[in-house]
Amino acid sequence: MNTLATTDVFRLAVERYADTLYRIALHAVSRPEDAEDAVQDTYERLLHCGKTFTSEDHLKAWLIRVVINRCHDLCRLAESKNRSLDEAISIPAAAQDNEILNTVMSLPKNYRIAIYLHYYEGYTAAEIGDMQDVSPNTVLTWLSRGRARLRELLKEDMEHELV
Repeated sequence: MNTLATTDVFRLAVERYADTLYRIALHAVSRPEDAEDAVQDTYERLLHCGKTFTSEDHLKAWLIRVVINRCHDLCRLAESKNRSLDEAISIPAAAQDNEILNTVMSLPKNYRIAIYLHYYEGYTAAEIGDMQDVSPNTVLTWLSRGRARLRELLKEDMEHELV
């Protein structure tokens, strides 16, 4: 990848990772409009970064890290406007049809991002830790607590349906 021009890297990034970045962003911010903004900002940063990527995996990890950081920025912006994240975001309509995805989307942000990256994108705790600037043990804790909370929520939903 070292010999590819910036436009070639950009084209490769859009063709291969646009959907992945959007799904990650959607799990981080929940609103489709904010997810689209985060992905667009990520590609804009790629165009202007001038960075040389040593491999396609390096490019993908960089893109994921940038999109997650941009999502964090958007969440901080919502909080700074004195709005709770619950008021600032909503679950996408497509997710409302899927009970498990809907429940995952209700988890705290760190848990849902870790669960998505691990179970849907196949990243290890160490890789997720690198992307999030936390230790692998923190990611393992997020995964464990996220799974436990997911079990509780799904169990509650099942009990409510039986009543």
